[in-house]
Amino acid sequence: MPARDGVALGLLVASILWLVPRPTHGGGGACELSVRHSDVLYNYSLASPTDKFPHGVLSEDGFYKVTVNETSLWFQLCDQMIFNHDPPRCYDCQDCGGPSRCGTMCNALVANSVGGYFVCTTIGRASNLNVALIDQNSPQKGVVVKTSSIGPKVNCSLSVSVFCDSNEAQVSDTFNITGNCDYAVVLRHPSGCAKVIYVNGKGWGWFGTLMMIILCLLVGYVLVGTIYRFFFLGIQGIEAIPNLEFWLSLPYKASSMLRGLVRRFSRDSRGSYAPVNY
Repeated sequence: MPARDGVALGLLVASILWLVPRPTHGGGGACELSVRHSDVLYNYSLASPTDKFPHGVLSEDGFYKVTVNETSLWFQLCDQMIFNHDPPRCYDCQDCGGPSRCGTMCNALVANSVGGYFVCTTIGRASNLNVALIDQNSPQKGVVVKTSSIGPKVNCSLSVSVFCDSNEAQVSDTFNITGNCDYAVVLRHPSGCAKVIYVNGKGWGWFGTLMMIILCLLVGYVLVGTIYRFFFLGIQGIEAIPNLEFWLSLPYKASSMLRGLVRRFSRDSRGSYAPVNY
């Protein structure tokens, strides 16, 4: 295949892929959520930077830590943990980094004292992440970020309730345990506050959506056709645009149609008055 044909084929494939709609999941990311409640759209983007928190809800230390009695819980939201200091020192950490890098291959880890030794259990992984509202009736309260881990002996999870607090970022000094290995902790953080957008009306509707689809198809036709004619047929300049005469004649046709409609309505309006005899 000549180099020119290869470049053209690549451009055609790239153009087709660009025109294919991208799938969206909620707000578009692992730690994003968009919820419409009545005429209000609540957008949560926990990992987006702010003026005071350049890493969003992520801990700048690389992890959050909560210790209750002889149980320590480490976690990070939206990413895996990083330990530049105070790393976990416990046994059975093979599925979360191993003894030398314990805690770096998961985003939630708990260490329990068993027979005088601390034994680690992975309770969450960044790949198993779900974001939901704390209260469906009050979307502005914040979100619950739930992460989970399926282990050989027990399935575990961690639910972090990120409450909206525009003044401070503070993790609770305790946690709750339900079942055998389901943990829950509370975090107050500005990133738990949604960006509120007031939505008027009900969107574009079917007609607006249809018009947008037709417009995208027309743009795609012109783009792909121009690339094909330029690279494969060797047509240079503006002549590479397919059906150029048709596109150039559109303004004239539209103007003629508009003038015809104006004349027709003018005749109808004049003819609608009947003469009156006194």
